[in-house]
Order: sequence, then structure tokens, then C-alpha cells
Amino acid sequence: MSQNNFSDLSLTDLFHQEAENQNAVLTQGLLAVERDPTSSQTLESLMRAAHSIKGAARIVGLDAAVQVAHELENCFVAAQKGVILLDAEAVDALLLGVDLLNRIAQTPENQIGIWKGENAPEIKQTMASVQAITGGKKPAVAIPEPEAPAVPAPETPAIPEPAKTDDRVLRVAAANLNRLLGLAGEALVESRWLSPFAESLLRLKRQEIRLGETLENLRESLAGQTLSESTRAYLSLAQQQAASAVLALGDRHGELELYTRRSASLSQRLYQEVLASRMRPFSDGLQGLARMVRDLSRQLGKEGELQIVGESTQVDRDVLERLEAPLSHLLRNAVDHGLESPEERIAAQKPRKGTIRLEARHVAGLLMISIEDDGRGISVERLREAVVARKYTTEEVAQTLSEEELLDFLFLPGFSLRDEVTEISGRGVGLDVVQNMVKGVGGSIRLNTQPGCGMRFTLQLPLTLSVMRFLLVEVAGEPYALPLARLARTLQVARGEIQTLEGREHVPFEGQRVGVVSAAQIFGKTAVASGPELSVVILGERAKRYGVVVDRFLGERQLVVQPLDPRLGKIKDISAGALMPDGSPVLILNVDDLMRSVELLVSGGRLDRVQTAEVTLEGQARKRVLVVDDSLTVRELERKLIGNAGYEVEVAIDGMDGWNAVRTQPFDLVVTDIDMPRLDGIELVRLIKNDLRLKTIPVMIVSYKDRPEDRNRGLEAGADYYLTKGSFHDETLLNSVADLIGTPFATG
Repeated sequence: MSQNNFSDLSLTDLFHQEAENQNAVLTQGLLAVERDPTSSQTLESLMRAAHSIKGAARIVGLDAAVQVAHELENCFVAAQKGVILLDAEAVDALLLGVDLLNRIAQTPENQIGIWKGENAPEIKQTMASVQAITGGKKPAVAIPEPEAPAVPAPETPAIPEPAKTDDRVLRVAAANLNRLLGLAGEALVESRWLSPFAESLLRLKRQEIRLGETLENLRESLAGQTLSESTRAYLSLAQQQAASAVLALGDRHGELELYTRRSASLSQRLYQEVLASRMRPFSDGLQGLARMVRDLSRQLGKEGELQIVGESTQVDRDVLERLEAPLSHLLRNAVDHGLESPEERIAAQKPRKGTIRLEARHVAGLLMISIEDDGRGISVERLREAVVARKYTTEEVAQTLSEEELLDFLFLPGFSLRDEVTEISGRGVGLDVVQNMVKGVGGSIRLNTQPGCGMRFTLQLPLTLSVMRFLLVEVAGEPYALPLARLARTLQVARGEIQTLEGREHVPFEGQRVGVVSAAQIFGKTAVASGPELSVVILGERAKRYGVVVDRFLGERQLVVQPLDPRLGKIKDISAGALMPDGSPVLILNVDDLMRSVELLVSGGRLDRVQTAEVTLEGQARKRVLVVDDSLTVRELERKLIGNAGYEVEVAIDGMDGWNAVRTQPFDLVVTDIDMPRLDGIELVRLIKNDLRLKTIPVMIVSYKDRPEDRNRGLEAGADYYLTKGSFHDETLLNSVADLIGTPFATG
């Protein structure tokens, strides 16, 4: 929607949007004036913002807003002329005036009358305070209560300023943008599929060249012999055709190579453009935070200032929307717990005004946000005493805890260093909320403190929830993806370094013993590859860590996250899927689920020894299962589930593809869907059961259709089993496979 094309909005809607933008200018300007009361540029922007609101309010007939904006404008003009100097108390009153102006401007059209009735005294009182400031007097105004910053509605775009940009702005639903990003990612993957064809053409060209050379050598060797005219003609024709083929293949290879490069470049640009459309500057999520810090400091008798670094840092809109509450918690804690009173700061030889620094930056493909104050910090010894007093541990154990381990207690629900509860803090609610949010988006949080000098929280978050960096690992020949931000470390550990304590295996890591468990056992694998070293992924937080042993590391990769079909429900240990650059699917592991799975194994005393788990079954051939389904998600999930049980699994994308596969390859079992293009599952079952050579192969139907008539139709066609896809939630699918064909291995 362009600046000159708002025909679908009423004048009142336009006024609401303009007032919202101008009120943000007024708030930021007043905070800046408090730091530099003589800034002519800031005072000019304040005056213009008040004037703009006054003019717009007059057009829509909102007299109350006209009156308040007019008094604010008069005050800013007086400050411009040097008649008055806006101090902190004046800014308090003016901010209240801006708040009132915002409430008036956002009032629904059918409720405007309240500003002429019951709320009229509030308008008069605010105007009197502003008039007092304009006249050089002290305003009689209470310090405003700090409020959590309001998050602007995501569907309401800001009106672009004509002087800065003439871009068009469109409203696009987030779900549509997510789908578009997914399609762009798939297009990028598909564009890379042409490279193998170009390489095959090049190989064919080389073969034709060798064929031509062979024919030439043959003709030379037969030069002294008597050949029939037809033989000579055949040799000559073969040479000509070989030469023509070389020329044609050379041309086609060049064209295909050029098209491949152009297609890959276009897909990459499309993907980057769609990804960029999801990104927003960090400053979009900071509305009201500086005002909150300033007002809360005033309320507590402190002087505090928020400095923001990296406002233009690009952040995914989904991540940005989730940051508002955590940042608010951390900033309020910094003011309440961190900053000292002006007298205490002066006595400690610090500046009278405390500083809180909020910084956002990109580091190694991640978003790093730090909140640092120059306040009193936390006494580690006081924290140690609080941990013992609240009976989280004993005195003896507390004395052995490191500073890092003690700081972890601050993130526990209900834990607080405050002895009394206030409106702002003391209930121990806040840091656990922050930690839960950070973990919820696949990030991590660290805390550092220096007594007398301040504290620093560092949040490590993904830049986007749609495209993330993963560590690819292999388990029993299958690739899996782990969110890089959730990993503590990766290790290569010699088998001799595994230590056994009280029947459990550990590896040394950062001065502590970390229990290890084989990924083979977590995923129900029958065997994994052996080797002289173990590839270990360290998961979890300091005091609660586990090492998950995988076959090997496949490297880091940026992947487009593809959500699973919601009809599948919650899949154990799996959060989503993705496509590799070669088009092959990979499942993304849920780290929290993995931790819970490990804890269940540990608590149940069912841990296998890693040394025992890392063996291969030699001399045995795996039974083969064909999975037929037109859904990539379902097909891949079935392949993983059955493959993880030890069977060798092949897949077919529809019924016709499945029929071609089962006719040309040996299989011990066919698992098929019903509704598929070209050839549905019922017809596939009939074809198999009517074929004398194939009719003994068991066939299992796995379908969303669970009506009795659907089941009867499948069984009448000859299916040996009929399951609904809800069976993914338990072991019914694997039990059914075992019932039909037995264990995964047969003596080879």
C-alpha cells in the first residue's frame, strides 16, 4: 500500500496510525531532551510531531487531542526559544501528556464523548501541568508508574515517510510468508538437481570421443585389408555419427550448464529476497523499553539510562516478537537489582547516573543479545548463603559449587535474593521465564557478574526460526540434524577414555564427568558402526549434561525448517524436517525431547553400555521393506521408524512407482498408503496379490482412513494388515511389521 493509496482506510484509521507514529517520536525525543535539553534538532522534531498530531486531530474533529497537542507544541516552542529548560520533572509531566494524547488518539470513534465528560478533569489537569512548564514553573505531577512496553500489532504496518522512501507496503499473513519461504528453499534445492545431468552429459561426450578414436584406430588397422564397400560405408558412417554426437553433446552440455548456473543463481536470489522479507530491524522490538527504564529508575529514586547498540541488526519477526517479555524482565531486574542509588554510586566513585547497555549483533550465523549494567553485581558468597538458606542444597555441597554453578540457581522458578516482595520483584518470577523463552526458540543464555561492577546476560538465539544452522550427525547410516545453538560441544573421544562409575559410563568434559548414552539406544537401533573413537554430542546445561554418542559428524549446514504434517501429532524426539542440498530429506531432532528420553533411560536403569552398543551384526542380511506413500513427510517418517528397527527400507513416491519397484526388486514386506496419484494403494494391493510371483509378499496398508468400510475395502483387496496413521504414536506399526516378517535379520 503506497503512501498515496489509503483509500481503503477511513480518516479515523489514518489518524490512529499517524498518532501512533508521532507519539513514538515524542517519547523518544523527550528521553533525548532529558540527556541534552538544548538540542535544537530534538526540540524541532518534538514541536513538529505535536503540530502534526494537532492538525490531524482537528481534521477528524477530536478536540481533546487538539487541546493537549497544542499545549505540548507551545511548550516545545518555548524550549526552542530558550525561555525554559526542560529538566527531569518537566519531562515527567510531558511524558504523561504524551500518554494521555495517545489514549485520546486511540479511543474508538463511538467513545470519543468520554473526553468531554468523565475524563475532562484529567485533560484539564494535564494541560495545567504543561502550561506551568511553559511558564517556567514546576509542574505538580506524580512520577509515572512504569509499564511494560506495548508490542505493536504485527498486522498493522507503519506508514512509510514520503521523504525517506516510496516503497509500497503490503499486508501479508505470516503463514503465507512462511509457505513462500519454504517453497523458495525447495526451489533452491531443486535447482541443484540439474548438475548431475550436466555431468552425465559430459561423461557421455567423453565416451563418444573415445568411440570416435576407437573407430579411427580400427579403420587404420584395416587399411591394408580388403573390405567390402558396405563395411567401409558402415565404418565411415559410424565415425561421422560419433563426431556429430560429440558436437551435439558439447552444445547441449554448454546450454545445460549455463541454464543450471542461471537457475541456481535465480533460486538463490529468490530465497534470499523472501528470507529478507521476514527480517526486521532490532529496533522494531524495542518500543517503550527506554521509557520503561527511565520511569522505573525515577520511581525507585535512581538515575538510569538505557543505551541501545545495534538497532539496525536484522532479526526474524518471529524471534523479535518473542523477545519483548524477556528483555523487559532483564531490564527491570537491571534497574531494580543492579543499579544503585545516586548517593551509593557517588560513594563508590561511579557516575551518578547508571547505564544499562542493550546490544544486538550477528555472530557466526547467530543473534547475540547482551544486557549489561554497571551496577552492584551479585555477591557470590551471598548467593551461596541464599542457596543454603532456601534448602536447595547443603552447606557442604554449596562450598564445593563453582561461581557458574551458583549462578544457575538464579534461573530456578521461585528463587530470589530479595527478602521482601515488592510490586517490581521479590517473587522469583522472571529469569526462569527468560530461560524458557530462550530455550523455546532453540537458544541459550549465560550470566556473568563482577561484584561492585555489574552484571551481563548474554542471549544466543537463531537469526530466524525458518532457516537455522544445524549439526548433521549419522546414526546407523541415517542423517539427523541437531540445532547448533542447543549444543554445548562436540567431542571425539577414544574408547579407552570412557570411564565407568557405579555401573554408568562417563567421559571427562570441562572438569566434570558427563554420562554417555548411545544414540542407537535412544532411537531403538539394533546396531551402529564401530570404530576406535566415539563421536559425542554434549547436550544440556552445566549441572545437567549428557553425552549422546553418534556414528559420526557430517558437518554444519544451514537448512530451511519444514514443519511436520500436523495430522501426525507429536513425534518422539523429532521437531521438524528439512531438505538437504541434494534433495534428500533429513529429520530435525528435538533436543529437549532427547534429554527427556535419556533421563527416562537413566531413571529406569535401562542404559546399555556404549561399548556393547557399538557392534555390527556380521553374517546376517537385513529384511527389505518397501514403503509407498505420496507424502514426503509420511514416507520419510515410516522409513525412519522401520529402518531404525533394523530393517532395510526402500521408498516409492506413488502406487505406480511402488508397482515398478516390487516387480524388479526383492522385498519381504510392502507398506502402502491408499490415496495416491497414478495408482492408488488398493489397486497396488490387487496387482501384487494377483501376481503369481509376488502374491506371497505381505502387504500392510497404513492410511488416515479409519472407517469400517475403508478397512474392509483394503482387506478385501488382499492386504494382510490395515493400520491408521495414528499408530505412529506407539509401537503398533513396528509390532505389526515384526508380526508379518519377524526380526529384521535373516541368516545370510
